[in-house]
This record gives sequence, C-alpha cells and structure tokens, in this order.
Amino acid sequence: MTAVDLTVFPPGFRWSTATSAFQIEGGRQADDRGRCIWDDFVERDGAVRDGTTANEGADSYHRWAEDVELVRSLGVDRYRFSLSWVRIQPDGVGAPSAAGLAYYDRLIDALLEAGVVPFPTLYHWDLPVALEAAGGWLERDTALRFGEYAGIVADRFGDRVRHWYTVNEAVSTTLQGYGIGTLAPGRELLFGALPTVHHQLLAHGLALQELRSAGAHEVGIVNNHTLVRPRHETAEDVAAAAVYDLLHNRMFADPVLVGQYPDLTAFGLPPMPVHNGDMEVISAPLDVYGLNFYNPTTVTAAAGEIPFEIVPTPGAPVTGFGSEWPIVPTALTDLLLDFRDRYASDLPPIVVAENGASFPEPDHATAIDDRDRIAYLCGHIDAVGAAIAAGVTIDEYTVWSLLDNFEWADGFTQRFGLTHVAPDGRRTPKASFGWYRDLIAAARA
Repeated sequence: MTAVDLTVFPPGFRWSTATSAFQIEGGRQADDRGRCIWDDFVERDGAVRDGTTANEGADSYHRWAEDVELVRSLGVDRYRFSLSWVRIQPDGVGAPSAAGLAYYDRLIDALLEAGVVPFPTLYHWDLPVALEAAGGWLERDTALRFGEYAGIVADRFGDRVRHWYTVNEAVSTTLQGYGIGTLAPGRELLFGALPTVHHQLLAHGLALQELRSAGAHEVGIVNNHTLVRPRHETAEDVAAAAVYDLLHNRMFADPVLVGQYPDLTAFGLPPMPVHNGDMEVISAPLDVYGLNFYNPTTVTAAAGEIPFEIVPTPGAPVTGFGSEWPIVPTALTDLLLDFRDRYASDLPPIVVAENGASFPEPDHATAIDDRDRIAYLCGHIDAVGAAIAAGVTIDEYTVWSLLDNFEWADGFTQRFGLTHVAPDGRRTPKASFGWYRDLIAAARA
C-alpha cells in the first residue's frame, strides 16, 4: 500500500519533517557547546547498544546547508528541528554563547530563504550537566532556568521565528530517564521520578510566556502518546491499562489541557509538588497540541511496585525495534478520537509532531528501497485522514525523521531517516524521500 487518500485533508493542511539537535548536530568540541546529560550517558559502559556516540553521524553542525537543501527539495511547509540548550547556554545559566546563537541564525535564515517555515523545539532532552548535578528535573529551579533560556532564545530569534514547540516528550524524560534509567540521565527512581513531570510542564508554561511576549504566532508542547490496550479483557488487565494510560498519557495531557492532574492518590501515588499559580502557568491556552505517535501499547497486570507489564501486541507486525514497536495504524485514529472525546473544547488543533519507523538498513548504501517505511507512513497518514473525516481538527503531519541519526540508547542500530546517512556523513535520499515529496506535491495540486 503506497497510495494515500488525500481527499479528506483540508486545504492548507501542512506537511513537515523533523530532527533533534543532539541526534544530528554531532561534532562536540570544547568550543562548540557545553556538555549535556546525553554526553555523560553515552560514556557509560553498555548504555548505548552499539557503543557509539553522537559525535559520529550526520554532523549537521557543519553540514547544515545540505540539510536545508534536503528540506527544500522535499517540499515541506515546515521543518521541525531543536535548539541545543547547551549550544546556546553551555551551563544552563548566564550569558549565551555567541557562536551557538550564530549557528542557529544561519540555519533559520537559510530555511526562510528556502521558503520553509522554521519550527524549533526549545528542549529535546539535552539538559546541561550542571543543572542535572543540582538535581535536574527533580528540582523546581531547573524550570526557572529553562524560562530564562527561553527568554534568550525569544529575544534573539523572535523577529524571524513565529512558530515554536517548548518541551518534547516529557513522558520519556520522566519514565525512562528518571524512572527506569534507560535514557539520560539514567536514574532509577521509579515513582520517585514523578516531580520531574511537574517541573517539565512548569518549564513549558514559563517558556510559553517568554515566547508570547516576543510575538510568537503559534506555540505548542509536544507529548508522546500511545493507545493503551489491555492484553486480556479481565478486570486485572483493564485496571493495569488504566494505570499505564494515566502515567503515559493523562499525567502529561490533563495539566496542559484542563489545568489539573489526574487523581494520583487513587493509584497510591504521591501528589505533584504544585505551588500556587503553577497550574495557571501550565494550562495557559495553546495554539496547537503536538502529539507524537509511533505505536500502541498492550499491557497486562503484574505483581510488585509497578502494577503493569508491557507485552507484545497480538498479531501486529513490528518495526526494527521488534515487539516494542508494533505497527497498528488504526491505533492512531483511535487515539486521536479519544483525545477529541476526552478533552472536547479544551483541545486546540492537533499537530502530529512525530511519526515514523525504523527498519534494518546498511551503514553504506547508494540507494535504499525502504518500502516498509513507505507502507508505515502511508498507513499512518491514512489514519490521520480518518480522524479528520471523523471531526478531529488536525493541522499538520510530521515525519520523523529527515535524516538517519543517533537513536539515543540504540545508537546507530536504528535508522528512521527519509535520508540515509553514511558513517562519513554522506546523505542519500531513500525511496521514502521521493514518495513523501510526491505525496506533498499531490496534496497541493
């Protein structure tokens, strides 16, 4: 299946692609940027699957012009990239780096010249190590420092950049970064990680204020969401699914959209460290709600402190991640409909801010016929179309990713790109690049 029903997409619907700074910029030297928690994490023995570091790979810090040309030739409306906090503010406090600001000046100006709207993300997981040493997202002070960083960014780029995301996938930082330790900073606090939820969402709200004051036209947060299903229709599995849905979805969406956390005490969890006025800051109206989706999650009941276990989704094909990432495009439609029904008038227009798939591909290639990726994208774009046809307001769809990149704890074993990146940095568009380019052109015809 490679044809998408474009008739349901409204006039003006936008098509985008995305990257993140730590995953593609590479080339960390002392005079390039500060040190972030991922620099520490990748140096731990066994932390990264193939033992690689982000200093290898796409090297977009030096090859940014090539990437802008890829974006231009792809024909997207917008390019979602992230700003590296430690490239702009190396220690997370104090004066910004002139070199870091100049790098993003060049990138932003080139995108505008190419006719592509820059859509930066302020935070895609690269917390300065100095702030992590002081407690990181467990501490309220980190949110305050983030607000100051957002002010620096808004002051420098606000004259040209009008569209912004604040925080990317707070759920991943909380559950995997601080909860079970599979992502940076690699802490294993289980439910002791919950304060990081509130402080990341507070950081979002403070950044929103700074961006609004600089004249931003469109601001949103980006949360990763999944459709949670019980493995069996038993009371135990249904209850386990409810807990996981709360932890992965509602705990991050409810505060932003309705101004309150779900009742954590009903699940035996401690309340959030909320101060007076916090929820008003966190729930300030958004222009768009960024929703990342890759796969549904099937859970079953488990004994112990964590009352659920994630299990394979029966009958579903999988991506290169195996059973962790089942391919069920209709789950995206169901999730979008659930958001429509759950949040109703509190839900702003949705942007699908990331969607994509990794499959086994060689390190060296002249051309890659990635028909599995094309089928994945086709199915999920059709799933977005089905949600639009059912009345969900969706403004934009974003493919992850423009480039093969450093895939966090999986290193370079997983390739998500529309463009193949060889170990020497050479870029080769895959078949999916041409497919997506042609789809965009057809949507505008």
